[in-house]
Amino acid sequence: MTNQLKIFIADDHLLIREGLKKLLLYETDLKIVGEADNPDETISFITQNDVDILILDINLPVKSGLDILKQLKMFKPDLHVLILSMYPEEQYAERSLKAGAAGYLTKESATDELINAIRKVAKGGKYISNKLAEKLIFRKNYENELSYESLSDREFQVLKLMAKGKQQVEIANELNLSTSTINTYRSRILEKLGLKTNAELIHYALENKLVD
Repeated sequence: MTNQLKIFIADDHLLIREGLKKLLLYETDLKIVGEADNPDETISFITQNDVDILILDINLPVKSGLDILKQLKMFKPDLHVLILSMYPEEQYAERSLKAGAAGYLTKESATDELINAIRKVAKGGKYISNKLAEKLIFRKNYENELSYESLSDREFQVLKLMAKGKQQVEIANELNLSTSTINTYRSRILEKLGLKTNAELIHYALENKLVD
């Protein structure tokens, strides 16, 4: 078929990639043109080949899906990126859309929703759940409300690690940053969320279901 949508899959789990390929196997308007399990191969293929839809795992090794998304959108702004994630919508969906994604799917919902999601974003639409759509509409009426969505991607990453009880030294080592930088991020997080202590931060994270 000349009008097939060209799809690339980026996920570091072989079983996930194989499962996605099986879901798309009998869809005559969809064609898988490649796959990768790491950021470098993904970026290299996408920038050098014609791809319509990128199915991108948000949790690839070394570089996060959001970082890859931002990098690719600089070179190919018209690329439709569908984020696939093990994390629930409330943690990363809105952040993914702001970074340029066309849609967000949890891995547990992919079996039922993937094909519809691909076709919708290919037409220029956004694919999110009704629950998230209602949340976004509600937030527009309360733009000054303190929210973790006001955090940068790195601040959000530090917040999640702190919420797990990790110390600043551990976080610094994991993110390959200095402890003073982590302390700066901590101060910004507390200020943006209107919090004062680490205990309040952990409570906030639990209350908003930000802890995996």
